[in-house]
Amino acid sequence: MHYWNGLDEVPSDPGPTAVTIGNFDGVHRGHQEVLQQLVTAASARSATSVALSFDPHPLQVHRPQDCPEMLTGVTEKIRRLAAAGVDAMLMIPYSLELARLSAEEFVRTYLVEALQVSVVVVGHDVRFGHENSGSFTTMVELGEKYGFEVLGVDDFGQDRRCSSTWVREALGMGDVAAAREVLGRPHAVIGTVVHGEARGRELGFPTANLASDSEGMVPADGVYAGWLIDAQFRRWPAAISIGSNPTFEGLTQRVVEAHVMDRPKERIEDFDLYGQVVRVEFVERLRGMVAFEGIPLLIRQMEIDVLQARQALAAEDITALDSQNRRAVEG
Repeated sequence: MHYWNGLDEVPSDPGPTAVTIGNFDGVHRGHQEVLQQLVTAASARSATSVALSFDPHPLQVHRPQDCPEMLTGVTEKIRRLAAAGVDAMLMIPYSLELARLSAEEFVRTYLVEALQVSVVVVGHDVRFGHENSGSFTTMVELGEKYGFEVLGVDDFGQDRRCSSTWVREALGMGDVAAAREVLGRPHAVIGTVVHGEARGRELGFPTANLASDSEGMVPADGVYAGWLIDAQFRRWPAAISIGSNPTFEGLTQRVVEAHVMDRPKERIEDFDLYGQVVRVEFVERLRGMVAFEGIPLLIRQMEIDVLQARQALAAEDITALDSQNRRAVEG
């Protein structure tokens, strides 16, 4: 997939394009429905499919105190768009200057002149232009004026419309299973493995600790069953802890740490994850984070956590998950 970071990187003659517009935070099932229709529309018209997005999130510019935590970083967003079959992504640096463009100026500058758009695929709730003055009806009217089609996509979901807000709510409660339903895949945090306090190793449960600048919204404190995917795409079952380790005094920073349950025993030195960028996926929440009165009780609970994590992961379709991740990375 081509990645264009601003108008300067768009080819001078991109040919006809099919374009959709959005933040695509999380690239959930609703987004995936739009992207599928985009790819289909592009194929039918021999056009290049393009997802137009913004960085930073508009709220980060207008009302940073109200800007939600992002479900995915830019890198993961690009990978997921590629996995959906999109040909190119145009990332527009969001600024107050951009926000001042009228709906028509935005469409003319980015869609018509830069992308030579032939069809726009968007949800019926699309908003664009100065103070979100542009609507789906506006887009249809501008399409008639500038000569492009507009295809509307209905909301995706049954009892509730799929949305990034829904995913954030679920993760905030630790309900990673509900988040998975909306995303269509396990939620993940991606980051570099760094050295921690080594308490897990001392207790017999060594962990891979993720750096504090990892990408992806961190779920609520607790213990989860999930997977760690290393830099070689090896998938390891893991019991994942999120929190500040309340059993030990003096720790206040939240940490994501994954205990890999099937570490290779023959050549343990080959299993050095330090410095690697890994992916930690969340499948099921096992319990909340609690403080234990003494190390023996903590160790006993960790043994139970590992057993329950194994049980939760037993029915997972590893082949499908690995195929999905490879498409996201290699797309």
